Amino acid sequence: MKVGVVSDYDLLALDSISGGCQGDANIFPDVDSSWKAFNRIQRLLIKTHGKVVGDLMTPAPLVVRETTNLEDAARLLLETKYRRLPVVDGNGKLIGIITRGNVVRAALQMKRANEHSS
Repeated sequence: MKVGVVSDYDLLALDSISGGCQGDANIFPDVDSSWKAFNRIQRLLIKTHGKVVGDLMTPAPLVVRETTNLEDAARLLLETKYRRLPVVDGNGKLIGIITRGNVVRAALQMKRANEHSS
């Protein structure tokens, strides 16, 4: 079994290769999106021409372990193009995902805890 990650960057690359909306990084609809946005995604998916996830995925993605220091994970997220990282256990099995949003929330919680303890 192959393991990998498919990101919005992979789908954008597929769209630009097939002559789609080049330079438009906002292909995914907002929560209150319209049918127009939904139809746009449908057209993008039609362009896959029978490709499967394995054809698009980034193999052997950058991962962090569940024991990785939060500061190190934050640094990876800030220094790379990735907005989320798979979290694996000691056997390399996927157990979760950490996002930039998770790191920001954790930093805010620590800041508030420090303010309350002062």
